[in-house]
Amino acid sequence: MDAPTPDDYQPPLRWYSQVWRYLLAAAIGLLVWTPIMDAQLDRSPVLFWVDLVVGLLAFVLVAFRRRWPFTIAILTLLVAPVSSLSAGPATLATVSLATRRRWWQVIVAGVLNVVVSLIYYAVQPSETVDPWWVNVTVTVAVVLAIMAWGMFIGSRRELVWTLRQRAETAEADRDLRATQARSTERARIAREMHDVLAHRISQISMHAGALTYREDLSADEMRSSVAVIQAKAHEALNDLREVLGVLRDTNGTEGTGPLTGPQPTHRDLEALIADARQAGTAIEYDDELVAADGALPDIVGRTVYRIVQEGITNAAKHAPAATLRIRVSGSPADGVDVVLVNALGFGPTRTPGAGLGLVGLTERAELRGGTLEHRIERCPDTPGADVFVLHAWLPWAAEQEPGHEETP
Repeated sequence: MDAPTPDDYQPPLRWYSQVWRYLLAAAIGLLVWTPIMDAQLDRSPVLFWVDLVVGLLAFVLVAFRRRWPFTIAILTLLVAPVSSLSAGPATLATVSLATRRRWWQVIVAGVLNVVVSLIYYAVQPSETVDPWWVNVTVTVAVVLAIMAWGMFIGSRRELVWTLRQRAETAEADRDLRATQARSTERARIAREMHDVLAHRISQISMHAGALTYREDLSADEMRSSVAVIQAKAHEALNDLREVLGVLRDTNGTEGTGPLTGPQPTHRDLEALIADARQAGTAIEYDDELVAADGALPDIVGRTVYRIVQEGITNAAKHAPAATLRIRVSGSPADGVDVVLVNALGFGPTRTPGAGLGLVGLTERAELRGGTLEHRIERCPDTPGADVFVLHAWLPWAAEQEPGHEETP
């Protein structure tokens, strides 16, 4: 945090704050003026009226002490030799100047205060005559007390302002962290919702679309296909219910709870692929992972599962008649490579796609410290044909996603 300027930590003055300051200044001015008032009237009535008029003018000038602190303090001090009443406004202006703690201004005002006080004793009539050194000693003591009091007030104001700023900054940082945590969790839930529901609903769409093209199905075959659609719809509803249960936030921490239930990993790929084959997708699957302990860490396996799941969904949407080739390879030393390849332009499809699945997969892979890319290449086996390639690489021991603990 940068050091504050005096204008930053000077508090605004309300009407009652102005009133008591003016009353105190008037009391100081009258306290200084009263001992010599009678002497002025007896010896120099003109000096009495000059003292009164100049003192009132000083009260007007001191109202601008915050706008021009140094100038107002100097002006009120310069008129002090001819006006005892101006001692109050001069004191108020000097204290206000000292709260800013500009050393050169404080020193100039302090020296000028001592000088004009000596001139005052020489100009104003007085019934008592004190040695000059007594006057100097008293003046220096009073000036030091005024300056010290003003600097103490300024230091306290700066401390209060700094503590308030730190508290506000801490609250803002806390709110920002909470907002970021909620946004991160919502994004994670959105990825889970897309990964799970897009796959389920794509299967429903494929089965329903197949019914529109098959006019030769018997009643039993129709019932069987409808039963498959019903089963997939129930699975999608169960997955949706789980995600919405988090979003409803029954504990008052909206969007911050982890997804419940077992999460799929690399071990569940066989079941996923079998399910996709049963739905009609042609898949060639090669698992070439080489693990020293025989198992891929679950946190990495889950990402691999979601990448393969999204690849199957995309292939079913955009190339339902093409064969999808899936290869998962790697080792603890080299990381995990996931490659999905399918030909383009095979078969009809009416399933829409928003393109958000690949965006979510890229974010998921990057959060695990890996990379994901997709591209269109020429097919090496069929001249003139194009294939879609989805390639991901993940470190074997990927870091856990910030703010999230995997559910066992």
